[in-house]
Amino acid sequence: QVQLVESGGGLVQAGGSLRLSCAASGTIFNFNTMVWYRQAPGKQREVVAGISSLGSTNYADSVKGRFTIYRENARNTVYLQMNSLKPEDTAVYYCNAVPPTKWGQGTQVTVSS
Repeated sequence: QVQLVESGGGLVQAGGSLRLSCAASGTIFNFNTMVWYRQAPGKQREVVAGISSLGSTNYADSVKGRFTIYRENARNTVYLQMNSLKPEDTAVYYCNAVPPTKWGQGTQVTVSS
Protein backbone atom coordinates (compact mmCIF):
# COMPACT_ATOMS: atom_id res chain seq x y z
CA GLN A 1 0.00 0.00 0.00
CA VAL A 2 1.16 3.51 -0.79
CA GLN A 3 2.59 5.31 2.21
CA LEU A 4 3.54 8.90 2.87
CA VAL A 5 5.63 9.62 5.95
CA GLU A 6 6.27 13.23 6.94
CA SER A 7 8.95 14.24 9.44
CA GLY A 8 11.09 17.15 10.53
CA GLY A 9 8.57 19.32 12.34
CA GLY A 10 9.13 20.86 15.74
CA LEU A 11 9.07 23.97 17.85
CA VAL A 12 11.09 26.93 16.61
CA GLN A 13 11.27 30.64 17.36
CA ALA A 14 10.12 33.20 14.84
CA GLY A 15 12.84 33.77 12.27
CA GLY A 16 14.12 30.23 12.58
CA SER A 17 14.28 27.42 10.06
CA LEU A 18 13.10 23.85 9.69
CA ARG A 19 13.39 21.26 6.95
CA LEU A 20 10.49 18.90 6.46
CA SER A 21 10.83 15.55 4.71
CA CYS A 22 8.22 13.38 3.03
CA ALA A 23 9.17 9.83 2.17
CA ALA A 24 6.87 8.28 -0.44
CA SER A 25 6.57 4.90 -2.09
CA GLY A 26 8.24 4.78 -5.49
CA THR A 27 5.11 3.81 -7.35
CA ILE A 28 3.57 7.22 -6.86
CA PHE A 29 6.65 9.32 -6.43
CA ASN A 30 8.70 9.25 -9.58
CA PHE A 31 5.98 10.25 -12.01
CA ASN A 32 3.83 12.51 -9.92
CA THR A 33 3.69 16.09 -8.87
CA MET A 34 4.16 16.28 -5.10
CA VAL A 35 2.54 18.93 -2.94
CA TRP A 36 3.06 20.17 0.60
CA TYR A 37 -0.09 21.25 2.43
CA ARG A 38 -0.70 22.64 5.90
CA GLN A 39 -3.65 22.85 8.21
CA ALA A 40 -3.78 25.25 11.12
CA PRO A 41 -6.24 24.76 13.99
CA GLY A 42 -9.75 25.72 12.95
CA LYS A 43 -8.72 26.31 9.33
CA GLN A 44 -8.99 24.38 6.11
CA ARG A 45 -6.04 22.54 4.66
CA GLU A 46 -4.18 24.75 2.19
CA VAL A 47 -1.54 24.26 -0.46
CA VAL A 48 1.91 25.50 0.51
CA ALA A 49 4.11 24.42 -2.39
CA GLY A 50 4.24 21.94 -5.25
CA ILE A 51 6.90 20.38 -7.43
CA SER A 52 6.39 18.51 -10.68
CA SER A 53 8.17 15.31 -11.67
CA LEU A 54 10.50 17.50 -13.78
CA GLY A 55 11.24 19.92 -10.95
CA SER A 56 8.98 22.86 -11.75
CA THR A 57 7.84 24.54 -8.56
CA ASN A 58 5.09 26.82 -7.36
CA TYR A 59 4.37 28.41 -4.00
CA ALA A 60 1.57 30.01 -2.06
CA ASP A 61 2.01 33.76 -1.92
CA SER A 62 2.33 33.59 1.86
CA VAL A 63 5.54 31.53 1.69
CA LYS A 64 7.22 32.79 -1.49
CA GLY A 65 10.81 33.78 -0.84
CA ARG A 66 10.89 31.92 2.49
CA PHE A 67 10.13 28.27 1.64
CA THR A 68 11.79 26.02 -0.93
CA ILE A 69 10.42 22.71 -2.15
CA TYR A 70 12.73 20.17 -3.76
CA ARG A 71 12.83 16.47 -4.38
CA GLU A 72 15.34 13.66 -4.50
CA ASN A 73 13.85 11.04 -6.78
CA ALA A 74 16.54 8.50 -5.93
CA ARG A 75 15.40 8.69 -2.30
CA ASN A 76 11.68 8.95 -3.10
CA THR A 77 11.66 11.99 -0.87
CA VAL A 78 10.38 15.53 -1.19
CA TYR A 79 11.57 18.27 1.13
CA LEU A 80 10.31 21.62 2.29
CA GLN A 81 13.00 24.00 3.51
CA MET A 82 11.33 26.66 5.62
CA ASN A 83 13.24 29.80 6.52
CA SER A 84 12.25 33.03 8.25
CA LEU A 85 9.41 31.22 9.95
CA LYS A 86 6.50 33.21 11.34
CA PRO A 87 3.94 32.35 14.01
CA GLU A 88 1.30 32.16 11.27
CA ASP A 89 3.22 29.23 9.75
CA THR A 90 2.17 27.13 12.75
CA ALA A 91 0.23 24.14 11.43
CA VAL A 92 0.35 20.44 10.75
CA TYR A 93 2.18 19.93 7.47
CA TYR A 94 1.28 17.13 5.07
CA CYS A 95 2.51 16.00 1.70
CA ASN A 96 0.60 14.23 -1.03
CA ALA A 97 0.79 13.38 -4.68
CA VAL A 98 -1.30 14.63 -7.58
CA PRO A 99 -3.71 12.89 -7.88
CA PRO A 100 -3.82 12.40 -4.11
CA THR A 101 -3.37 9.13 -2.29
CA LYS A 102 -3.91 8.17 1.34
CA TRP A 103 -2.83 10.98 3.66
CA GLY A 104 0.05 10.49 6.06
CA GLN A 105 0.04 11.53 9.69
CA GLY A 106 1.59 14.92 9.04
CA THR A 107 4.24 16.71 11.06
CA GLN A 108 3.56 19.52 13.52
CA VAL A 109 5.32 22.84 13.06
CA THR A 110 5.00 25.36 15.86
CA VAL A 111 6.54 28.81 15.58
CA SER A 112 6.72 30.88 18.75
CA SER A 113 6.77 34.67 18.72
